[in-house]
Amino acid sequence: MELLDKLNWRYATKAMNGSEVEQDKIDTILEAASLAPTSSGLQPFEILVIKNPELKKKIRAVAWDQTVVTDCSHLLVFVAWDTYTPERINKMFDLTNAVRGFKNQGWEDYRQMLLNSYPQRDAEVNFNHAARQAYIAFSQAIAAAAFVGVDSTPMEGFDPDAVDEILDLRSKGLRSCVMLPIGYRDVENDWLVNLRKVRKDKEDLVSVIE
Repeated sequence: MELLDKLNWRYATKAMNGSEVEQDKIDTILEAASLAPTSSGLQPFEILVIKNPELKKKIRAVAWDQTVVTDCSHLLVFVAWDTYTPERINKMFDLTNAVRGFKNQGWEDYRQMLLNSYPQRDAEVNFNHAARQAYIAFSQAIAAAAFVGVDSTPMEGFDPDAVDEILDLRSKGLRSCVMLPIGYRDVENDWLVNLRKVRKDKEDLVSVIE
């Protein structure tokens, strides 16, 4: 199966060669992330696409000095809402009604249920929930990158507070949660490139309950 072949080809690239990824491939990766499912369809996150070399250098300094941050073609930073607000919830429900061209009472009742619960929760609880939705899109972006032959490096190894400050996220009600440098592997300098992928046996990973 082509998808599985691509996922077997993929690995967490440790060195990139600085070559620029074609725009149509970037568009495919971002569209795949956009199509990811999220709780209540709220899409409580954004994706920052960073190409600016100086900005990459600043982020690398707070990301364990990982070279892929500066050597990648595009640095995708997944940022989640810092909390749920009535304005944010209503915007997505209104968008759904506009796109579908009608209102549904069940959907409007569901809107009200969220309005009566999410904004009243602790902001940290809401951010963690939003971040989990961002991770779904993040995972889908990784798979899409592999499918179009682009390397990526899933990264949690950075100081989120520092990245938030560099990108001025808190003033926008956003917080960084995970990053994805994308580009092309540097075969000669990547120590991981020729090592076999290691995964649990299916018997240790999957339990079927009938």
